[in-house]
Formats: sequence, C-alpha cells, structure tokens
Amino acid sequence: MPDLIAQGSLPQNRWRRPLAAGERIVVGRECGSWSVSWDRFLSRQHVELIWRDGKLTVKRLTSASNPIYFAGRAEQEFELRPGEHFVIGDTSFMLAGDRAEAAVDSQQPIEERTFASHDLRRIRFRNPDQRLDVLTRLPDVISGSLDDTDLFMRLVNMLLAGISRADTVALVRFEAHGDEPGTIEALHWDRRHMTGDAFHPSQSLVREAVRGGQSVLHVWSGRLNADGPVFTLSDTADWAFCTPIHGAACSGWAVYVAGKFIGERTTGAVSLDPNAPEDSRDLRDDLRFTELVAHTISALRQAQYLQRQQATLSQFFAPAVLHAITNQDAEVVLAPRETEVSVLFCDLRGFSLTSERNADDLLGLLKRVSKALGVMTHHILEQGGVFGDFQGDAAMGFWGWPLAQQDKVERACQAALAIRRQFQAAAPMPDHPLADFQVGIGLATGNAVAGRIGTEDQVKVTVFGPLVNRASRLEGMTKLLHAPILLDATTASIVRAHVPPSVARCRRIAIVRPYGMDQSIEVSELLPPACEYPELTDDNLKTYEQALDAFLAGRWSESLELLYQVPPKDRVKDFLTVYIVEHNRTPPTNWNGIIPLSSKR
Repeated sequence: MPDLIAQGSLPQNRWRRPLAAGERIVVGRECGSWSVSWDRFLSRQHVELIWRDGKLTVKRLTSASNPIYFAGRAEQEFELRPGEHFVIGDTSFMLAGDRAEAAVDSQQPIEERTFASHDLRRIRFRNPDQRLDVLTRLPDVISGSLDDTDLFMRLVNMLLAGISRADTVALVRFEAHGDEPGTIEALHWDRRHMTGDAFHPSQSLVREAVRGGQSVLHVWSGRLNADGPVFTLSDTADWAFCTPIHGAACSGWAVYVAGKFIGERTTGAVSLDPNAPEDSRDLRDDLRFTELVAHTISALRQAQYLQRQQATLSQFFAPAVLHAITNQDAEVVLAPRETEVSVLFCDLRGFSLTSERNADDLLGLLKRVSKALGVMTHHILEQGGVFGDFQGDAAMGFWGWPLAQQDKVERACQAALAIRRQFQAAAPMPDHPLADFQVGIGLATGNAVAGRIGTEDQVKVTVFGPLVNRASRLEGMTKLLHAPILLDATTASIVRAHVPPSVARCRRIAIVRPYGMDQSIEVSELLPPACEYPELTDDNLKTYEQALDAFLAGRWSESLELLYQVPPKDRVKDFLTVYIVEHNRTPPTNWNGIIPLSSKR
C-alpha cells in the first residue's frame, strides 16, 4: 500500500498519507485529514484520487479553480506511478510506492548507548523555545485527531519539526511473541526530504529499546558497503535512536528517529562534526526532547483512554459507582455486602395496549418504550441513585450503595415524584412518546445485599434480598390501590420525620397482606406537595387517615362517613370504601385490621 506525500513551500507544510486500494479520496483545502490548508491555490475540494492496480488515478474536480500540472503540462485526468509527482499551486504531491518493513541487521552498529531518563534530565536543551512550542501543542494534537491514523501523522510531523537534525521520524509498534523475535509495525513515518526510498527500521534497535524500556542510540559507519543490505531507514542514515512510549494505551509504541552526520564523524557515541559549533555536536538533547514527547504522549493517551473507558462504563455503571471505583479498589467497592438501602421499582403501564395498537411499527414502539425507560433511569441517576436492572418494561434503582447516603429516602422520593411528574405532563399531549403510558412505583427501605451479583458466566451490579421483592410488590399494588407511588412503613416513617411537606407528603392507606405472603405491610402513598397537587389538601389527607384509624378499630360506619368527606376525585379512598361496602359495613369475626389481597396486581 503506497503513500501520498504533500509538500508545500515551507518545511512544516507537509503530510504523508496511506492510500487504500479502491478508496475514493478527495484532496483540497477543506477535506478533513486530506486537507492542504496552507495552499490558497487549492480549492476546498480540488482533486479526486483512486489507487487501483498499482496506479493512482488523478482527476481534477469541476469545483477546482486552478490546474493540475503533471510532467510539466496542465492535465484534467492522468495516472501516477510510484516515484512520480504532480503539482497544484505551491504544493507538490509525490507517490511513494513501498511501505515500511523492518530490516534484519546484518551489520552491527559501531557504537551503541542506552540512556536512562534520569541521565537525560541533566541535559540542557538547544532552542528551548522551539521545543516548548512543540510540547504545548501536543494536547491539541492528540485531542483534535480524527482517529489513530490521523494522530500518528500529526505526531510524526510535529517530531520532524521539533528535531531539526532528524532526516526521518517514525512511530513504530513492537509486538512480542514469547521467545520469538517479535514483529515490528510502522504506524506512520515520514522524512524531511521527499524521496521514493522505502522505510526499513532496524529490528534490533526497536526491539532493544522497547524490551529494555529505555532510549537506545545506534551509530553506524558513515559509508555503507554497496553490496550490504539496508539496515536502517535509508542508505543515508548514519545514526538512529529509539525511545519507547510507556503505558497501556500505547503498548509497544516507540519513536524512531534517524539522521546523518555533517562531514566526518568523530569518536564518541553522541558526537557529530568536530568542526561544528559546540551546541550541535551532541544528540542527547534530541534524545531528552524525544523522551519528554514520549512521556507526554503516554500521559495524554492514558487520560484519553481512561475517558473513553469511563464513557463506555457509564452505560453500565451509575456515576456514583464510577466515582467509587475510580477512587478505590474496584474489587473492594463492587464486592457484595449487606447494607441499608432504599429500593425503587418502577413499572410501565399501558404497554400491552400500546403494543397492540402499534403492532405494524415495532421499531417505533421500541423507541417509545426506550424513551419511557430512559425517563426512569434519568431521574434515578439524577438523584444519585444506582440503576440496578431492567425487567421487561420495568426499571429498578437503589440508594445507599456503594457509599452510605443519609438522605437516601429523600433522594428516592424525589426521583419517584419526578418520574410521576414527567409522565403526567405528557398525558394530555397525544403526539408525545409518553402519551399512552403511566407508571406505578414502589419504594421500600431496609437491609439488602448490594454489589456485583450473578453467576460465573455473567454478573451485574444490583441489589438482592426480600427488600427488592417488597418494592416490586408495592409497585404491583399501585393498580389495586389506585395510587401511583406506594411506600412501605419504614420509608413512610422517614418521609414523615425528615422530608418537609414542601418536598413531598405522605398518607397511610391500609395494612395489607400481599398475595402469597404471610407477613402484612402497612402501605402509604407518596404525594407531591400541596402547591403542586391541590386536588388533595393537607386536611383531606388528615380526614382520610382518621377514616383509616376508624377502619382499623372496626368502626366501619364512622370510617365510611369520613371517607365520603374526601374529594370524589381521590380514587385511593375507593379501596377502603369498596371493602367496607362488600362486607356490609361490618368487620369480619376476629378483625385485626389487615386486608388480604387476592392477587399480586
């Protein structure tokens, strides 16, 4: 696969890009990674390129203002072969045919030196302003790259600009294979002057630097044997050094730099022309600069890698969990443990009916259901909760883990009311994705096991125990009791004691024994504040609870009279009213105040 090299009138106006077979490429001033932004004579989209069958087809686009010169003539369309070039404006485009292949070194370097980082720190920089300019641009180069290929190109160009004595710079990757020699891949490379020579990095130099984790310099003879093999980047290279880039995000990466001596080389592994000025005789400042660049690349890539990893993990972990595992040992944080939590179970109502109506548009139905479930998860996470699981058209969240939350009940209630509020707001709008849906929400507080739970094959971060079943049962009861949000006794008592009425209100509804369970539950309803839900005043709630007290004490006639004083719009009162009427206003024998439920829902 060949490369196309673009070279403008200034040394820094340059790039080298690989050409993939059959791919249509457009080059111009505004063409992404194929932009030639430095040349005003190029149009925004100027020329079309296609590499196929060993030839590059070059075609001038109709949008192009200026001609393309090939072999001294203006051409509209032509074929380019490796080693040939064409010109647009002040920029020359050359087709380099051979890609990189690491060479086996048959000729040993006459000098070799390994440099530890602490040794290089004592070296003073030549041209510190130029070096600083390169280093300060590195964060933008890495963050602004379109992809890894674009990143490699930008880094190589920047290193060429920062290492004035380098003829060639490459970003390489070494991959070890046990006891085998390993493989070397050139991620990208470029040289200061356009030539058609192939790229042949020294295998032994790259291998030694990456495996040893330190910069290594090789110096070869100034003249090569004409019959000998190429053992570095080009026949004109007298020295090369390789600096590894450490870190998981840059595994096996290294910077490879090569150049030639000025005049006759002196002895000493880092000496150049003895007649040159003193500050140009030593390669160590180039080595130190390259190490600084390598360290900076490693740190920025690692940060970028962690950001991407966190973005990926955010689809699976709540922000509270991500924060915890970022600052502590993940194994410890995620280990299952018993703790006090508040669990919210939220189920979507109206799904069956809506699915029947939208049987011919299942993708549209899925989009609407996803929107509904998204409302639930959004408010769970917004209140600092942990999303536990999807169960069909229901969602479960919890508070109090991985870190204890003293206000977990208030947070859970805020999330429940926000979910109710958003669905109710959408109800009168027929074109809204949530219009046909309602929700039932159950909230329970107590001890449960939270953490990484599952089997050897599959795990998830969730909460486990009877408390979860209680929250689920409460959610199911919302249909029977006609209340959107139900609480268990523990949650309700905390709401009454610690949540101000301006945030949420609470009323006891009844004591019930859920279907299939032996223990009874005192069930309460969570309501919005009076200013948000004026249909039921605080006096109305007080009257209902007086009716409940009379009901529990067996004074059913008194209870019924009080229930009639509650506004007719309140459907919750129908639960007690119907039960009293069905039993002819007379409590059963051995009445204990508990209403057995005949079904789960």
